[in-house]
Amino acid sequence: MSQAHETGTAQLTLLRGADLVASPWKNGGGVTREIAVAYVPKAVPNGVSGAALDAFAWRVSVADVAQAGPFSRFEGVARTLVLLEGAGMVLDEMAADGGAPSGGAPSGGALVRTHTLTRALDVARFDGEAPIDARLVDGPTRDFNLMVRRDAARASFEVWRDNVARRIEADTVLLYCAQGAVNVGVNGGEPTRLAAGDTLRIDTTAAADSGRAVRIETQGEGALLAIALDIVNAHAD
Repeated sequence: MSQAHETGTAQLTLLRGADLVASPWKNGGGVTREIAVAYVPKAVPNGVSGAALDAFAWRVSVADVAQAGPFSRFEGVARTLVLLEGAGMVLDEMAADGGAPSGGAPSGGALVRTHTLTRALDVARFDGEAPIDARLVDGPTRDFNLMVRRDAARASFEVWRDNVARRIEADTVLLYCAQGAVNVGVNGGEPTRLAAGDTLRIDTTAAADSGRAVRIETQGEGALLAIALDIVNAHAD
């Protein structure tokens, strides 16, 4: 169960990894646990599994990948993938010159690049519309996934190790504990302890023109994945 409270101009929500709900993939190749999502303004998700995915502005999740195969396509989406556990995977990115359907096999275009993730916290960045074929190095993996719709949101991503002090201005900040345990203080408030798999969500409550920066300090020997997110068309008609 999530826990929420406010400190200064921010609302903090603790999302325990143990509480995330696993959703099996249709192809049986793995499961996804959604951590947090923001929808495009005025887009109303209908609550049917999979039907609302195209309405997200940004989405953060953890996936357990059990077998090799193609990635689903997400048009207009920038993707960041981080290896959390397992021996790793190799992602073959092909030229987007074919018409493979979403979730179908890569179109057979020329190989553009290969993303190799074999160490914990290795990062791959690629376009959601790119044909991607994943090969597992040696058995299942667990991966962190950030998806951002380019015309609806913007994001920055960093890996924080050891003690960090930052001042961040964003609509939402997500701090995912990828390794170890970390204490996180926000705006000088009482620290929140994150174990591996936990996420601290920080939503600013001040208007953009009245100062919405948050001060974040971390202590511990773990590693955090830090994502700052903004909705760019929140006032669009």
